[in-house]
Amino acid sequence: MKPIPQAHLINTPKPSPTGPSLHEAFETVEPQREKKAGHGPSISMTMKSVSPHPLTMSNPPPIKSPQRQAVKDPKWVEAMKKEVQALEENGTWRPEELPEGKRAIDSKWVYKIQYKPNGEIERYKARLMAKGFSQTEGIDFHETFAPVAKLVTVRTLLAVAVKKGWHIHQLDVNNAFLDGDLHEDVYMKIPQGFVRQNDQCVCKLKKSLYGLKQASRNWYKKFTKSLLEIGFRQTGVDHSLFLLKTDEVFMAALIYVDDVILVWNNMEEMQNVKSFLDKRFSIKDLGVLKFFLGIEVARTKKGLVLSQHKYILDILEDTGMTGCRPSQFPMKQNLKLDKCNKEAQVDANQYRRLIGRLLYLQATRPDVAYVVNIFSKFVGDPRVSHLEAANRVLRYLKGTPRQRILLPKLGGTNLITYCDSDWLGCPFTRRSRTGYLLLLGGAPISWKSKEQSVVSRSSAEAEYRAMAAVISEMRRLLKELDIPQEGPTQLFCNNQAARHIANNLVFHERTKHVEMD
Repeated sequence: MKPIPQAHLINTPKPSPTGPSLHEAFETVEPQREKKAGHGPSISMTMKSVSPHPLTMSNPPPIKSPQRQAVKDPKWVEAMKKEVQALEENGTWRPEELPEGKRAIDSKWVYKIQYKPNGEIERYKARLMAKGFSQTEGIDFHETFAPVAKLVTVRTLLAVAVKKGWHIHQLDVNNAFLDGDLHEDVYMKIPQGFVRQNDQCVCKLKKSLYGLKQASRNWYKKFTKSLLEIGFRQTGVDHSLFLLKTDEVFMAALIYVDDVILVWNNMEEMQNVKSFLDKRFSIKDLGVLKFFLGIEVARTKKGLVLSQHKYILDILEDTGMTGCRPSQFPMKQNLKLDKCNKEAQVDANQYRRLIGRLLYLQATRPDVAYVVNIFSKFVGDPRVSHLEAANRVLRYLKGTPRQRILLPKLGGTNLITYCDSDWLGCPFTRRSRTGYLLLLGGAPISWKSKEQSVVSRSSAEAEYRAMAAVISEMRRLLKELDIPQEGPTQLFCNNQAARHIANNLVFHERTKHVEMD
């Protein structure tokens, strides 16, 4: 593959019908100041367009003109060349003239410096991103949705694996979105920093590119197709969970975009699967699962431990709460928050960012699920009281950063559920709040605190609705994972009237409306 020429402008021949490679047709050039015409600046590939955003690096000094500065630095120029050459070798595009009546979308460069654990620079990374927001639905994209693994499925799969003594590994797909096949006619302008041959010369995309609206869906469909080819079956309970089962082999693949958890009981079959995926895609075998989606995973003598210790420390540092006084509880007792319209408003973006990070913390911290769910109701118009209450959660996390959940090896595989509810707890809607916890042989795999969809007319009705919500979870997933539940699931509820309604098939006049709901 011929390298991209150094930065200077020369004349290049007209592209052949088959289309030359990008580095043969275009060359990097030094940034120039363009002369303004009466109709405004024209679009050119001479590094004149400068992104307003700083380089996406780890702790770099702010840079006002990243595109202009990057092209002057030979390290960034080399990174851009490598990115274009890699895309070209992947068959991502073909240079050709823009057909009449078609419109080409633009692209941008995103820069990042990757560091070694000791703080030294490992490499300069330049990634080309398509500006997918300029795509037109029905013309250059259609479907965009791509499912990802549910966190409850992640915890359940890990809990079953540790109880069965199965192996748990992790794979990472390099540049996953670039492997997706593109079925629409999408044209992209020549990347910034490369000279085009003529005004009509563009890149016709043959494969997905980061930034395209359909990129994630195309990748998901291609990876799914590859797993189905080698005998995996897609489950109905979670479309990101794939199973391969025979008399002697059990294998599971759980997908979250380009991160894959593999669980198996047969080493030979697993090596075959890894070899197949490595030939089909560029796979990085990360070995034993240790870190997944910000969740730290550690195997001990007792079982598997899940925690978000580093994530908590990052939240405390970003919010300036590392030196705060710890709190024993995440929320004041009997605190009833309302809209507080008479109080001063706070920075809505700051509040939303905090609540969003706390919502993800629920992945391993059921102890904050209730309070975070309440605080999330005020993201539209947060006030001082709401932010103070949210900061109390941070003080609680300051005192419990290493709190984690254990998925034990022992304890069997019986499913036990606990549920509870308040009554008319919401001061605005008067709806009750349901809370439940599911344990698989002592392993917490699912929990939730959520406001009920309708107003309950009694505490018994509220508790009954909580029971109905919890029993609809999990049994089908466990059956898929070869953990069928013999007999009914044990359900614990502290309301005698609700238990009576659950055991009585006859609804009387005070509970007929519950049957309708």
